[in-house]
Amino acid sequence: MEPVEHKKNLLVICGGQSGEHEISLLSAVTVLRNLDPEKYLVRIVGITKEGRWLLADSTERIADGSWRQSETRAFLLPDASEKALLICHKDGRTEKWPVDVALPVLHGRFGEDGTIQGLFELARIPYVGCGVAASAVGMDKLYAKVLVNAIGVTQARYIALTQKEVEDAPAACDKAEAVLSYPMFVKPCDGGSSQGVSKVTSREALPAALRLAAQYGTRVMVEENITGRELECAVLDTPDGPKASGVGEILAAAEFYDYDAKYTNPASETNVAPVLPDGKKDEIRDAAVRIFKAVGGKGLARVDFFLENGTGRVIFNEINTFPGFTSISMYPKLWEAAGVPIRTLLDKLIENARLSL
Repeated sequence: MEPVEHKKNLLVICGGQSGEHEISLLSAVTVLRNLDPEKYLVRIVGITKEGRWLLADSTERIADGSWRQSETRAFLLPDASEKALLICHKDGRTEKWPVDVALPVLHGRFGEDGTIQGLFELARIPYVGCGVAASAVGMDKLYAKVLVNAIGVTQARYIALTQKEVEDAPAACDKAEAVLSYPMFVKPCDGGSSQGVSKVTSREALPAALRLAAQYGTRVMVEENITGRELECAVLDTPDGPKASGVGEILAAAEFYDYDAKYTNPASETNVAPVLPDGKKDEIRDAAVRIFKAVGGKGLARVDFFLENGTGRVIFNEINTFPGFTSISMYPKLWEAAGVPIRTLLDKLIENARLSL
């Protein structure tokens, strides 16, 4: 008779202090509703925009926002010998809940940038997703570009500006115009979900776009405009190495795939089986895996590309080390199209995390 495997204590963390707080909650609801209750005992911690860690009683409290009224605080203990969550009840009682695996369903700064991953490492708690360095590199578009350039993958031309450089608008505009022509894209180096991103068609509009981007990150990137199809590929780490899904296409309802087009405009569409020229799907899948390896990826990532009109060039855009898991997100949809439903996908991610530390 085979031994019965006990349920794993799974800590799901969502919310966070980034501009992607609400998207994190949407992703978490999808994840929580698709976890196998026969395999996991789940505790949910929501992080408010102010940084308070609150224990949520249920998925529905995450969905309706009532978790923010919770009076039960939670803290991840940094003591590696404990590997536990400290739960502080409103009546003064405390309990330690041992954590087998953490699943940080967090997007953006303080969740996808290596910071919370460092806390998991300190506590020696296995966690789903990329490690400290890969998360930091993936979050910072400038560092990602440096690494991708080293492996010879084509990407758009760009310049980077510090916050101080952005304050001197004429000099910043001169620096951008010395390398790039209009239109240009302006974006925060370390932002996500296309927040703070602008398409600029003239010098007059550039200073305002730079200031907007600076509100969402520590540095600003000005990038060459690429006209073409927006394509994405999901990467999943496996015991045999990272594997790429098929290629999906974004059909944005706006001029470019900004925050509204991604999450609030129902006219935006995703296609998990686009028709592409011969060889392009394999080229994208190969590049996605190479980029994942170059940044030191672990667990999962979504790698985004353009297929340039006219030239047919595959051009790297960015890597997301914890992609969205909402009901319309490309990452789970691509794996579902490849025969891996979301419940199985979550099982694989959690098991790989459990074995990796």
